[in-house]
Amino acid sequence: MAHRNTALDDELRAYLVAHSAREIAPQAGLRDATRSHPAAGMQIGADQGQFLGLLIKLLGARRAIEVGVFTGYSALAVALALPEDGRLLACDISDEYTRVGRPFWEAAGVAAKIELKLGPALATLDARIAAGEAGQYDFAFIDADKSSYDAYYERCLVLLRQGGLIAIDNVLWGGSVARPAKDADTAALQALNDKIHADQRVDMAMLSIGDGVTLARKR
Repeated sequence: MAHRNTALDDELRAYLVAHSAREIAPQAGLRDATRSHPAAGMQIGADQGQFLGLLIKLLGARRAIEVGVFTGYSALAVALALPEDGRLLACDISDEYTRVGRPFWEAAGVAAKIELKLGPALATLDARIAAGEAGQYDFAFIDADKSSYDAYYERCLVLLRQGGLIAIDNVLWGGSVARPAKDADTAALQALNDKIHADQRVDMAMLSIGDGVTLARKR
């Protein structure tokens, strides 16, 4: 049988989301609140949020990291999937962006699970490593400035336990990674994609969900 890929037009994309995402009201409300935001394209889709939640449950994760929160939809999806005693370390530099999502975290009853740290994520992650938290986390989601992805990846590898999982967003970058880089973000993503593909510290797969997601499991 010939290999076949299904291209997603708008109609099929809507069908996929309708048959994948199981949003609760605060999730739908947060997506609506973000839709008119000038940077709304930074928010992950409902299907990707569903996927992240499933990964959390498959891992039996209790401690998670998010690098790049934006208005908080992915943090909400992860927190909902975590057990009652689960905790998410959510790293972002913008009080303005993250303020949008906080009421929806409260409405969903998961605000207590989310430790929001405002400031440079590398400093936050380095502080956790210095505090002896290496090997103490189960899951990490990286979705922030592309030029720092490699540094975030390395810190998260240190913080994850053996068998822990990193999910890295935007690895296809609208298709730009398959062509000669014309900007620093594309070049950074290309370099990281090459690095992870060859990285024997992890088991990995690159998926075409959303704008591309790489999963890297720490060996």
